[in-house]
Amino acid sequence: MKMQLQQEWDLGEPRQPIGDEGGFGRVYEARSAAGELAAVKLVPQEPGADRELLFIDLEGVRNVVPILDSGEADDEWALVMPRADKSLRAHLDQHRSLPLDEAVRVLTDIAETLTDLDGRVVHRDLKPENVLLLDGHWCLADFGIARYAEATTAKHTFKGGGTLPYMAPECWKHQRATGATDIYALGVLAYELLEGTTPFTGPFDHDFQDQHLHGTPPPLTTAPALLAALITECLYRAPQSRPAAGNVLERLRRIPTASLSGGLAALAEANKAVATQHAEIDRQASAAVTEAERRRDLLEAAQTSLSLISEQLLTAITKVGSAAEVRRGKNDWAVILSDAQLSFSDPTKTRPDNWTQAPFDVVADASILLRIPGNRNGYDGRSHSLWYADAQVAGQYQWFETAFMRSPLIGGLSTVDPFSLSPGRDALGAVRSGMDVNQVAWPFTPLTLGDLDQFIDRWTGWLASAATGQLGHPSQMPEHDPSGSWRK
Repeated sequence: MKMQLQQEWDLGEPRQPIGDEGGFGRVYEARSAAGELAAVKLVPQEPGADRELLFIDLEGVRNVVPILDSGEADDEWALVMPRADKSLRAHLDQHRSLPLDEAVRVLTDIAETLTDLDGRVVHRDLKPENVLLLDGHWCLADFGIARYAEATTAKHTFKGGGTLPYMAPECWKHQRATGATDIYALGVLAYELLEGTTPFTGPFDHDFQDQHLHGTPPPLTTAPALLAALITECLYRAPQSRPAAGNVLERLRRIPTASLSGGLAALAEANKAVATQHAEIDRQASAAVTEAERRRDLLEAAQTSLSLISEQLLTAITKVGSAAEVRRGKNDWAVILSDAQLSFSDPTKTRPDNWTQAPFDVVADASILLRIPGNRNGYDGRSHSLWYADAQVAGQYQWFETAFMRSPLIGGLSTVDPFSLSPGRDALGAVRSGMDVNQVAWPFTPLTLGDLDQFIDRWTGWLASAATGQLGHPSQMPEHDPSGSWRK
């Protein structure tokens, strides 16, 4: 069968299909007049969509399958692509699950693509069938197909085998897809590469919907702790809580070289267990997104991630501070070493009405306090605030460390300096433009799981100074310029 587009392609007689038939179109082997081997996807011209839905400008994006030729053939659109070695689905059919190093390579290739697409294009249908091995890289294909399908079918059709297991909660609620939607699908795919099955298995549409909206993925059994934590974050229900593509890529690149031993290895396993426990939190049903539901999902993510941060700091301290006394509450703790006491508080849900007219949103807050017996200058120690907020990029939530000070215009020093504040009237004046009684004394510093070395080093160093009687009032305030570290 000959097909004339910008150039002529021979699909053979009979046509030889490649792989299984998907929800939109079927792929056939094709050859150009010069003998170039390729693959052609024929997409039906369904009502409600047009040719433009299938084509997206992907210049400069790594690891994508290019379109060699395109056009119209009878009542179908034709997309010609290079003939890939195989699909990731075919590879998984051969191996079921992949070794850690190979799985990380696959995920890294895809994360590079999603990083380049961030803010430009949402794929909407990331799954093994749409990941192809081409020139030694795993490349993403079928851009525009999912958008085309969305425009030509009813909301509940969800055509395409393999799509339902990868659909993010917001898709089941018929919300707009964003880059976070692709991150969720990447988390599902990562789970499948390591476990040999997706976290949710249906089998029917309503089963998948219930599982994605309310279910808890079974614990990962093969992933190292750092990768397990990353996959857990990708599968957060709240899109704003999932890591950005660039963050995923950076952390994947550290996975193969991560070498933990002793207390840190034990901590990593403890972190994995905590993440699994928090994944069991009840996921209430909702037919439509409301502000209360959005904040509930964000609070759940805040509690999970702060538990991991808190445990990592405590384990680092107790690993070397064998003489320290540890007092644990339900979700908080205190470490006493000599006359110094370091306390890490429970996270508290922030009430939005306490934070009106603020430049950014805060979902939860906690604090970390280092207290010493008052010295001759009346200095009792220091305390920092921990806020789960979108302080730097609107809509992207994570934990930030910051602290406050009295305005120099007021004069005098606080006995605890710098000090923590909960989101409210006292802190509001500090983060808004203009002068106020309180000012920001420490830059809004992101606390990223897997990259807490500086955070741990700061607080263990201050604890050591406090325990040996060397902790004093900071020599200057603020200690580091906080300008520009939060959005105003």
